[in-house]
Amino acid sequence: MSEPALTFPIDQTPAAPPAPAGAPTVERAARTSFLGHAKLIGALTLVSRVLGLVREVVAGHYLGTGLVASAFTVAFVVPNLFRKLFGEGALSAAFIPLYAQSLKRDGEPEANRFAAAGFNMLCALLLALTVLGELALWLILALGADSLRPATLLTIKLTMIMLPYVLLICGTAFLGGVLQVHRRFGPPAAAPVILNLCHIAVVFVGARMLMLHLEKDPARALPLQTTLAYWLAAFVLVAGVLQVIVLLPALRASGFRFHLSPEHWKWGTILSPAVRRMLKLTVPVALGAGVLQLSVLLDKGISVLLMQGVDGAGNPVTHFSLFGHWVRYPLELGAPARLNLAQFLYQFPLGVFAIALATAIFPSLSAEAADADPEKFKAVVRRGIEATLFEGLPATLGLILVREPAVRLLFEHGHITAADAEWISRSVLFYSMAIWAFSLQQIINRAYYALHDTTTPLVMSIVTLGVNLVAELPLLWTRLGESGMAVGTAASFTLQAVLMLYMLDRRVRGLGLGKLVKPVGTMLAATAVMAGVCWQLQRSPLYPRGDTRTIWTAQLLILMATGAGVYFLCCALGGMNVLNHLRPKRANKSAT
Repeated sequence: MSEPALTFPIDQTPAAPPAPAGAPTVERAARTSFLGHAKLIGALTLVSRVLGLVREVVAGHYLGTGLVASAFTVAFVVPNLFRKLFGEGALSAAFIPLYAQSLKRDGEPEANRFAAAGFNMLCALLLALTVLGELALWLILALGADSLRPATLLTIKLTMIMLPYVLLICGTAFLGGVLQVHRRFGPPAAAPVILNLCHIAVVFVGARMLMLHLEKDPARALPLQTTLAYWLAAFVLVAGVLQVIVLLPALRASGFRFHLSPEHWKWGTILSPAVRRMLKLTVPVALGAGVLQLSVLLDKGISVLLMQGVDGAGNPVTHFSLFGHWVRYPLELGAPARLNLAQFLYQFPLGVFAIALATAIFPSLSAEAADADPEKFKAVVRRGIEATLFEGLPATLGLILVREPAVRLLFEHGHITAADAEWISRSVLFYSMAIWAFSLQQIINRAYYALHDTTTPLVMSIVTLGVNLVAELPLLWTRLGESGMAVGTAASFTLQAVLMLYMLDRRVRGLGLGKLVKPVGTMLAATAVMAGVCWQLQRSPLYPRGDTRTIWTAQLLILMATGAGVYFLCCALGGMNVLNHLRPKRANKSAT
């Protein structure tokens, strides 16, 4: 059977007259390379991630990894699930290409009507889901609160408080998509800083007000930690409102206007032909994103359900009954919170560079797809792959090398013990093995969405979920324990990234990946040399040793400086122009 030809959605649309004079155009903004935008997003995301790191350090210090921290971790997954699904996931993936094309063909007024109608539709949908979710959680508490374990009960109560955050954070993500098309990447990238600052302030000030910093007994600290978690959940909503507010000036400068009058909330207005087309494209993406987020939620849920704990009387619970047999809970108390900290560490380089690059490249991919120029589209994809692997490959081995001093320095204090730090370090080891795959997947997904191919990501998300569950569940009862979840996640995402790249190459009749053999080979060789040098350094007499915070800091700085220096030097000696990846370039030169 012959391979399907590369088709672009714009080919199916009659030619439109030029946009009115003065209308924002993709061409004018495209003069700046997406790498330049990626560096802006990366810089702002770095600030957010650093504050996020401080947030996790402060929260871990006062909340530890026990019942309260685990309950809050799982509860906060729910609004973030909807953010990925409806905000920066499905709707953004469908909305950004259509909005970019509408600006080019129809001009700003018509594009603004489409964006405003889409925003109104999103708000109506999320408001309905929030009300239904609150009712469902209330029924669970009303009918079965007495039979729930304390961790599950607290998780449900915290979820009820934070569920309205779904409307705020998804609205922020959608409006951020509007700004991205206008090449205003700064405000959307800066908005998460607000949540981190609120989180840090509430935990630090709240702990002081409750005198939690003086309480060392875990049993007596538990009610204080519970109160602090309730305060933190409430202020998540405050942060959500502030995140929307910070986007308003940039939205006004971009020409976007909200349509809030009653006639704009009629179904006939909201469900315009353009919005219906967006919804049609959204459904497969939403299902795919839903499968992925279901995997995340399942991981969190499984880690709570299979975690050892205490009953209402404070007695330890280590086994459960299954078909008349007693089965040991495989995960120790605090597993969800420890896994969350491990995930944060491996996601740090993803947020700083890989996701920033993918966010910046998406409008370029959409524009090249819209212009029906396969070669330019392929060139942008190759450039994205090369740029993301330039960071992803050394980050994979680099985090493996520095994980122990990093985890101990950042988390081993307050209510987080040395045993907790050891579990976190083990999980980071396995998560780190797939950083390159996580990074690559960000680019590949955007390429499919730019082509309006939403079926392939959906199918592969289902495959990923299946592989993840099949791989991780048996491992939980092995010596790997909770880190078995990291193994399953790394294996499934590696498989997904490789297969989707292979299928994309076939879909477009060749991406020209042969042009990447030399630069990627150089990166692999440089990464191997970097790992060898750092491994030898750790075993040399010059490497500092000890169990103090000063020693851990010295170890981390030495390994990071040595690794980065060796990697960049080897890449340069291998013939790569390292500065091409470190400074913006003109768009007409970057897509080569």
